[in-house]
Amino acid sequence: MPLLSVENLRTWFATPRGTLRAVDGIDFEIALGGTLGVVGESGSGKSVTALSVMRLVDRPGRVIDGTRIHFDGRELTELDEQAMEKVRGNDISMIFQEPMTSLNPVFTVGNQIAEAVRLHQQLGAKDAAERAVEMMRLVGIPSAERRVHDYPHQMSGGMRQRVMIAMALSCNPKLLIADEPTTALDATVQAQILELMSELRERLGMSILLITHDLGVIAEMVDEVAVMYAGRIVERGPVADVFASPQHPYTEALLQSIPLLGMRYTTPLKAIRGTVPSPLDWPSGCRFAPRCDYAFDRCSSDPPLFDVGAQKSACWLCESGRRVPGTVRAAS
Repeated sequence: MPLLSVENLRTWFATPRGTLRAVDGIDFEIALGGTLGVVGESGSGKSVTALSVMRLVDRPGRVIDGTRIHFDGRELTELDEQAMEKVRGNDISMIFQEPMTSLNPVFTVGNQIAEAVRLHQQLGAKDAAERAVEMMRLVGIPSAERRVHDYPHQMSGGMRQRVMIAMALSCNPKLLIADEPTTALDATVQAQILELMSELRERLGMSILLITHDLGVIAEMVDEVAVMYAGRIVERGPVADVFASPQHPYTEALLQSIPLLGMRYTTPLKAIRGTVPSPLDWPSGCRFAPRCDYAFDRCSSDPPLFDVGAQKSACWLCESGRRVPGTVRAAS
């Protein structure tokens, strides 16, 4: 059994202009000790997916009936709020996008780590403070005994992100959700944070759900990848297979928009024409069809996720089997 299994996740928001269908029917699972990357453009529903798993979607948003979120033998959609509070932080932890806004500016970082330990592990103040120092050492913060008394504004962006990771790991969670953990960090610090997460995953044996728009991060960090577009997963599979032979035109277009080492400065990058449609009014049929170079008449109806070897692709061109990237018809 997978550690986390999500079925038919739909998270909608009521607005004055109508129903905003941010996440509109997705399925995925994460194995015990496995890593899944969720990638896509801004507005595709990645962060709402993470908040839905944590049951942190506030009104006017709600997870629609029929969604199943099964975690470690429990159905999270059926837990009351008190039971769910015991799951958050203890069994499932989350690293949010911006550490400066996620940390409380009027408390020291040590107090904030210790608070999570006291709440979930039922430790006394002294033991919780020692645990905070231990966790700061674990994530590579130098002079942890001194820096545990620092306030968030006294730390760099990379150090604040390490504090967020320390806080998330302080209760030994089975699943870590990382939502854009390297946003706004420079390349050197980004590499350090990713290396740290990989080391901690191997040492602690936890599963990771990594949400990002950076395909380079996905290639380095995860075993499997799910590509989201317009509130749905359009392709899913082992990361090496998806990158080597993308089966959905959207995945192919994303990979072609990345600058490569050695690329001549005269070679233009291939941009995806158009923009992500509004979740208030998703296109009928295939939602990527208005921007797709391979769209044809069949795309007016909604494609399911077809099995294509180890991958799955929501594209009619994959109905008869594997599609060769760059070709209009499926491979024979």
